[in-house]
Amino acid sequence: METSKASFLSAVLLLVTLSFLHVQSGQAARLSPVEPRILMPTEGDDQPEVDDDGQEIGSRWAVLVAGSSGYGNYRHQADVCHAYQLLRKGGIKQENIVVFMYDDIAMHDLNPRPGVIINHPQGDDVYAGVPKDYTGEQVTTENLYAVLLGNKSAVKGGSGKVVDSKPNDRIFLYYSDHGGPGVLGMPNMPFLYAMDFIEVLKKKHASGSYKEMVMYIEACESGSIFEGHHASGPEHLRDDSIKCGRE
Repeated sequence: METSKASFLSAVLLLVTLSFLHVQSGQAARLSPVEPRILMPTEGDDQPEVDDDGQEIGSRWAVLVAGSSGYGNYRHQADVCHAYQLLRKGGIKQENIVVFMYDDIAMHDLNPRPGVIINHPQGDDVYAGVPKDYTGEQVTTENLYAVLLGNKSAVKGGSGKVVDSKPNDRIFLYYSDHGGPGVLGMPNMPFLYAMDFIEVLKKKHASGSYKEMVMYIEACESGSIFEGHHASGPEHLRDDSIKCGRE
């Protein structure tokens, strides 16, 4: 009887210990700035990827834009740095990621952790390793448009890196800053205006230099950038556009 009771208590203790370890590992994962379970098809598989039509998927490109400057706008550059780390974790090559950020917060006098940028209170550094392709006065709409169009000769300053995409490639554009009806902020004038941006997207589509493009615009009134352009067809955007606006 005593032996059975001891075995029962041991089993209960084991279950409690396993449950505790499971909860702790879950909390650690939530605190990690780069979720270790986030995987893309490019990780752990040497076989070429194919799309729904059986065609081999080309390269993946990403353009990350923090449209502000100043320590008060810390979150925008922090979000871009975090996005970079996630993309690298997902298997995107560094040479295929173009980063626009003013780069004035990591070493700012108000930063309690000089040289470090975090994207949540308990977060680790997401700044380390982020390429400084276009910083300071180089963060302009002119350079952004040139990068998207793959026009190296039109780029002014910076690393000169552009989206040199091919017909079967995928492109991801992430923008974080303030916005208004039909406009997105930039740290250097002029701002990004919807009509100009749409024209650039049309040119990119007409060039036939990508298969799919996803745009994640994190700004107030972001949906207004695509107002009247939510359509399929070459006269607008390739395939479908998805508008996400925050009032």
